[in-house]
Amino acid sequence: MSARADLAVCRALLADGSRTFQAASWLLPRDVRDSATALYAFCRTADDAVDGSDDPGAAVATLRERIDRIYGDGPLDTPVDRAMRRVVRRHGVAPPLLEALIEGFEWDAQGRRYDTLADVHAYAVRVAGTVGAMMALLMGVRNAGAMARACDLGVAMQLSNIARDVGEDAQRGRLYLPLTWLREVGIDPHAWLGQPRFDPALAIVLQRLLAEADRLYARVDAGVSALPWSCRPGIHAARHLYRQIGHQVARGGYNSVDRRAVVGGGRKALWLLRALTEWPARRPLQPDAPLAAAQFLLDALASHAAAHDAAASRIPWWQLRARTIGVIELFDRLERRERVASAAARAAWGVR
Repeated sequence: MSARADLAVCRALLADGSRTFQAASWLLPRDVRDSATALYAFCRTADDAVDGSDDPGAAVATLRERIDRIYGDGPLDTPVDRAMRRVVRRHGVAPPLLEALIEGFEWDAQGRRYDTLADVHAYAVRVAGTVGAMMALLMGVRNAGAMARACDLGVAMQLSNIARDVGEDAQRGRLYLPLTWLREVGIDPHAWLGQPRFDPALAIVLQRLLAEADRLYARVDAGVSALPWSCRPGIHAARHLYRQIGHQVARGGYNSVDRRAVVGGGRKALWLLRALTEWPARRPLQPDAPLAAAQFLLDALASHAAAHDAAASRIPWWQLRARTIGVIELFDRLERRERVASAAARAAWGVR
């Protein structure tokens, strides 16, 4: 009862916070969708806790404490943290993934800005690539190549969001566009933040950013084809729905300062339908190297998986005894069942 009630709270947060993610999640199998809902709720509340705090540094410290408790003696007595505890235990979510996510929120709290595209990648890997990797774990995927593509998808989605939210971010004193790109087209970042406005030079920067997002979306085909069949439509849909955000920005002349690009319900429905009828072509996972900014995550995941496998192979003697007894009892039950069946067969044929 408690688990269902906790999940209901998480669902309410999803419905209120991300209709795009919610739309795509309905194409996922029920168990994956439930875990993804809990994961989204945790990420949402964690982000809001930092953004809405008068003391962001203290809020980040509290988030780290929440993570310690989720992996330790027990989570905070809240629906979201209880649900997240079940997710990390069930799917083996490595602590470095959540730690990197919180580091990204900390960069937001610090008002950090990013000189180059590689720097933007580093930020996007933390706040979104981690979520892509965790979603892969929820779907039972552990392959390093598939994990690299999951990080690509998270980063691409974040770049789409950055392009859409330029005006809103500026109102909060935030700027996620590469500063070197702005300077190359004659925009002084500091002066622009003081008086945000749209002009053709800014359009060039956004066009360039969305081209990078499209490059990453295109690399995700191989990762989607590595997922279980039942999970592919949902992730295929999420990729196209978020990609449409960037396309909507482009249709608006790249002006995301004065207005916010919105993908309408009809267009979402069309892409959900296409996700059910179109499948990404199979491609090998190896040719596209991971983003350099994501390598530390992939290394951490590999180390965690190795440690987990090693721990699983070392069964304590008392557990080994219990499992051995269980196997003996199983064979004993099968043997008795076979004797009963054999006796019944002999009786039916009149054999003594």
